[in-house]
Amino acid sequence: MGLLSNRITKESLSPGDHIYSWRAAYIYAHHGIYIGDDKVIHFTRRGQEVATGTVLDVLLVSSGPSRSHIPCPTCTMQEAGTGVMLSCLRCFLAGGILYRFEYDVNPALFLAKARGGTCTLAVADRNDVTVHRAKYILENGFGCYNVFKNNCEDFAIYCKTGLLVVDQRTMGQSGQAASIIGGPLAAVLSTPLRLVTTNVYGMAVTAVGVYCVSRYATDIGRRKDVVKVSVEDLTRRLAIGSLRVADQQIVVATPIQATQ
Repeated sequence: MGLLSNRITKESLSPGDHIYSWRAAYIYAHHGIYIGDDKVIHFTRRGQEVATGTVLDVLLVSSGPSRSHIPCPTCTMQEAGTGVMLSCLRCFLAGGILYRFEYDVNPALFLAKARGGTCTLAVADRNDVTVHRAKYILENGFGCYNVFKNNCEDFAIYCKTGLLVVDQRTMGQSGQAASIIGGPLAAVLSTPLRLVTTNVYGMAVTAVGVYCVSRYATDIGRRKDVVKVSVEDLTRRLAIGSLRVADQQIVVATPIQATQ
């Protein structure tokens, strides 16, 4: 892995690799799991809920395969319902450059890569386990898309590590989400420190330091609020959650129907 770039060639890919490609002039990256034979499984917002209701939904959430060309048979498969898709590598990249997400990096290298969503301190499981999780989720789903808690990077990191955040009210595993939140947070937290700096350069250094610390603390490899969950248990949890939501909707709807 290079210090400045995780760019790789197609020939160096192995089944189970966590790959990504930058979108919208490097504003955000779309992540997926390469399963071999030029195929990628990835999680998209298509047909799913999106969290913010702001311009972030346009700029930051993952898009599906490019439709500027004639759709290929691979990319028209497995699109309905779950938000998890099987695409060819060409459509996944959508004209972008291929990068590989890195695991078990040392803290110094992690902090040197100031842009989130490219590497993690967490240790990855075997590639065959990763492929199994991705294929299982392709058939069973990964819940509703959420730009901060359940996005394409969260999906790929789960497939590689089996780790999930316990408290669903907090941020997910995504390094991109940590960067989005960490930037404003650094600005806010560094403001009180203006008294110990004498110029704008000192403030800038302080803000960068706070930002790096926040990224490090929220990385999935450092967090204490994560658990290892088998993919079978994950899908059972999602199914139970869907049933609970349906039951709540019925309870709410019943009194209204009774008055009609």
